Amino acid sequence: MGLGAQMITWEDDFCELLAGRGFFVVRYDNRDVGLSTWLDHLPAPDLAALAAGDLTTAPYTLSDMADDAVGLFDALGIDRAHVVGASMGGMIVQQLAIDHPDRLLSVTSIMSTTGDPAVGQAEPWALALLTRPPASTREQALADSVEGYRRLGSPGYPDDEAFLLAKATVHYDRARHPIGTLRHAAAVVASGDRTAGLRSVRLPALVIHGDADPLINVSGGKATAEAIPGAELLVVPGMGHNLPRAVWPEIAAAVARVASVAGQ
Repeated sequence: MGLGAQMITWEDDFCELLAGRGFFVVRYDNRDVGLSTWLDHLPAPDLAALAAGDLTTAPYTLSDMADDAVGLFDALGIDRAHVVGASMGGMIVQQLAIDHPDRLLSVTSIMSTTGDPAVGQAEPWALALLTRPPASTREQALADSVEGYRRLGSPGYPDDEAFLLAKATVHYDRARHPIGTLRHAAAVVASGDRTAGLRSVRLPALVIHGDADPLINVSGGKATAEAIPGAELLVVPGMGHNLPRAVWPEIAAAVARVASVAGQ
C-alpha cells in the first residue's frame, strides 16, 4: 500500500475478488506503519534538506522497502509472485521489478509515478493536505482523514461521509504512526527517478491510473507505462487517488489479464 497506509486499505472485498480469480492474496503493512515494526530508533528526516538534494537524512529508501517484500516472500515460501502496489506501493513495486526481477511474475503499478519530477505532480492543495501537521486529538485526526479521503478521492465515484468516517475510525484504532509516514515520504524523495531502471524491466506489466487524481497526476502513470517496455496502460475516467468499489471488477480483471500473460 501507499504512503503511511495500512494493509487494510486493500479492502477485504477487493482481495476476495482477486482470490476468486485463483490468486493466493497476501497483503501486509509496510515498515513503520500499521502492525509492522516501527523504526523509532531512527531519526526524523529533514524533508527540506532532502528536497534540496541532501539525501543523508533519509533513514531508508524504496529499495529497502522492496527488500522487505522479498523478505516476506522468503518467510512465506514464495519463490515468485505477481505484485500489485498503489501510490507509494506502486513505487515499491517498480523498485522490486528493477532490483529483484527474478522474484516476480508480473507487475501492476496503480496511481503511482516514476520519480521523475517533471511528471505526476500533485495539485498544491492536495500536497498541502498530505503535509499538514498531524492532529493532536483523536477527533481531529478522524476529521482530517475524512477530509483527505473525500477531497483526494474519485469525483466520478463519491463516497458518503458515514462510510469515510467508519473507514477513518478503523484505521485510527488499528494503528497510528505519523512519524512513520514522514519517514515514508523521505524514502520517496531520496529514491529519485526510476525511469532508466524501468526501461530494463522485462516483465508483464500493467499501469492503472485515474484521470482525476489530484495527488499524483495521471502523467505519472503515463510516464510509468512509457518507461516499462510493453506495459499496458489503463486510465480510469473519474477515478481520483483511491480505489472506488465501482471500479474493482475492472481492476481485478486487468490484474488477472497481465498475470495470464506471465503464464504463457
